[in-house]
Amino acid sequence: MAEMGSKGVTAGKIASNVQKKLTRAQEKVLQKLGKADETKDEQFEQCVQNFSRQLTEGTRLQKDLRTYLASVKAMHEASKKLNECLQEVYEPDWPGRDEANKIAENNDLLWVDYHQKLVDQALLTMDTYLGQFPDIKSRIAKRGRKLVDYDSARHHYESLQTAKKKDEAKIAKAEEELIKAQKVFEEMNVDLQEELPSLWNSRVGFYVNTFQSIAGLEENFHKEMSKLNQNLNDVLVSLEKQHGSNTFTIKAQPRKKTKLFSRLRRKKNSDNAPAKGNKSPSPPPDGSPAATPEIRVNHEPEPAAAATPGASLPKSPSQSSLPAVVVETFSAAVNGTVEGGSGAGRLDLPPGFMFKVQAQHDYTATDTDELQLKAGDVVLVIPFQNPEEQDEGWLMGVKESDWNLHKELEKCRGVFPENFTARVQ
Repeated sequence: MAEMGSKGVTAGKIASNVQKKLTRAQEKVLQKLGKADETKDEQFEQCVQNFSRQLTEGTRLQKDLRTYLASVKAMHEASKKLNECLQEVYEPDWPGRDEANKIAENNDLLWVDYHQKLVDQALLTMDTYLGQFPDIKSRIAKRGRKLVDYDSARHHYESLQTAKKKDEAKIAKAEEELIKAQKVFEEMNVDLQEELPSLWNSRVGFYVNTFQSIAGLEENFHKEMSKLNQNLNDVLVSLEKQHGSNTFTIKAQPRKKTKLFSRLRRKKNSDNAPAKGNKSPSPPPDGSPAATPEIRVNHEPEPAAAATPGASLPKSPSQSSLPAVVVETFSAAVNGTVEGGSGAGRLDLPPGFMFKVQAQHDYTATDTDELQLKAGDVVLVIPFQNPEEQDEGWLMGVKESDWNLHKELEKCRGVFPENFTARVQ
């Protein structure tokens, strides 16, 4: 029996709720059609608008705060990886290694502390602030339904009173329902009329506290981080001072150490004769830098023949074995008739001159066939006599100052690392 009674109560309640919904729907339709008046409260409607605006602003602030926290966490991870990289590249024998590691640990702890305080003092407070809005929003919606019930009861009571045939019993019952509906509505309305303005005004203090907390935490974080950065800078300055001479050392490409000049000296008096036991190298293609012959001009006046106009040039011991085109080039160079090209026939530049470079760093020669360079030295680049002797990353040349002074390649030329220089012409 108790179970049936419980089911009966439930069924009755459902039926009552369905009837209320139908009555409210009818009332709203009549109000929209203008056939029934609607109770208006402009002051309350303004409070509801403020509430909606406040909820929208708070939700946006919460979202942006979560984004900020996610960014802080991402920056923490990036900073952590950067410090791990520093720890890996900081070699064990470098001074300040332990201090650098300690700074990295403190850096990590500082990020963790900053993130946690932002959560505790800003995000959780934000969540609590927004936590009150769903309940109030639900009560505002319920107040709206109770207002419709009140208007419906009022219209029903008024219709019974204005009817031609009055039923006092129905009128009394309608009046009772009207008083009940009015009481429920007014109780909810009074509570909301007090809470909504108070909630709206509380936003000012909440925003102030929230942004003050964020600003204060950020300020303290950056102060502490600045100290750590200064400490790290001091450690690195100490490292630089103790290893200043080795900072950014530029190394030349490795060479095969062919001792080019030792062979050149042995061939000084027979430039075109191959070294003993070696085959004569194949001539380079015409037009290549290495194809330009080395031309030496004797500037000392020759007796008799040199003073006679039109006298034939003296032949070098090996000239008879040179191809005709080389002999012609040699003669033209001496007479100053060779033009164009890369300066192979200009008497103010070494034979085969290709371009100029300027030393960007000092280079200490490690062999007798290498040039000793100081930053700023200008080098006149010339081809190798035998291209096979050129190592990768190395050039042949003569310092411009030496060439202007001696005009002799045998005394001045040498190889040098290309990455220590920059082309200037």
